[in-house]
Amino acid sequence: MQKWEKISAAPQRFGILLFNGFSNHCLANWVEPMRAANTLSGRKLYEWQYLTPDGTPVTSSSGLQVAPHDRLSGARGNLLAVMPSYGFRGLGRWDVLAGLREAEKNYDSLAGLDTGSWLLAEAGLLDGYRATIHWEELTVFAERFDEVDAQRERFIIDNDRVTCSGAMAAFDLIMHMIGRDHGQALAMEAAQLFMTRDSARSHSGGSRPERLAVNRALAIMQEHLEHPIPIAEVARRSGRTQKDLSRQMQQDLGAPPHVVYRRLRLTLARKLIRESDLAVSEIALRCGYQNAAAMTRAFRATFGVTPRDLRRGS
Repeated sequence: MQKWEKISAAPQRFGILLFNGFSNHCLANWVEPMRAANTLSGRKLYEWQYLTPDGTPVTSSSGLQVAPHDRLSGARGNLLAVMPSYGFRGLGRWDVLAGLREAEKNYDSLAGLDTGSWLLAEAGLLDGYRATIHWEELTVFAERFDEVDAQRERFIIDNDRVTCSGAMAAFDLIMHMIGRDHGQALAMEAAQLFMTRDSARSHSGGSRPERLAVNRALAIMQEHLEHPIPIAEVARRSGRTQKDLSRQMQQDLGAPPHVVYRRLRLTLARKLIRESDLAVSEIALRCGYQNAAAMTRAFRATFGVTPRDLRRGS
C-alpha cells in the first residue's frame, strides 16, 4: 500500500498528560492536526483524552485551565504524550514517575513532547533509546541521562518511544505520523489547512534543495488550480528538471506530480462543494476541468462519492 493514500483502521487513541505550566502552543500543535485529519477524512482517525496525574485541572503557562477527562492511572490507548513544558524539573516526584512506569503497560507507545523527554528519562523509560528534547536542555539532558542516546533532532521515533524538541516540532511530528499512518494525501491537505507548504519534513527538519523544490512545486500548483499548467512548466519554475521533480515528489509524497496536482484540484472542488452553493459545472471550471462530467469521474475515483452525493450528505 502506497504512502500517498492508506485505508485507516480503528481510531488511534491518544492520551495527553498535562501538568501545571504546560504550553498552549505545544498542545494546539499536537491536537489540531489530528482534529483536521478527522475533519478532512470524514472519519474518526484519532481520539484523544486530556489527562493529569491525579485527575485535577491544570493551568497552562499562559493561564488556560484544562479539566482532564481522566487521571493517568485510569487511561489506556495507543500512545501517551507527556507534555510538561515549563517547570518540568520539579515534576519528577515519585508518584509521577511511578505513574509513567505503570502507563508503559497501558499504552503501546510513549511520547515525550517538548521537555516531556526529561520525565520519561527520569522514570527510566528512555534507557537504550534514541531521544531528543528541547535543544536548550539537550546538553544537560545528555549529561544527566547517560543511558539515553541523546540527539539533536526535531523529533525522533525509535520503536515504541517518540520524542520531540518543542512546540513547532510537535506539529512536524504529528504531521509526519498522519502521513505515515493515513497517507501523504491527507497530510498534505492538513498542511494546506494550516498554511504550511511542507508536509513531508524529515526527522531533522532539514531543508535540502530537493525538498525545497517540492515545496515550490506545490506552491506553483496551488497558484494554478483553475488554469493548470504542464508538469514540465511546474518543474522549470521550481528549478528542477521534470525527471528530478518526479523522483523527489515520489520519494517525499509517494505519488508523481500529476497525481499530486490532480489531488490539489479535487481537494479545492471538495471544499467548494461543501462550503458554497456554486453549481458543479462552475466548480469544475474553477478547478481546471473543462466539464462537470470529467471532474465527477475523477472526484468519485478519488473520494468514493460523487460531488452531488457529497453535497446532499454534507
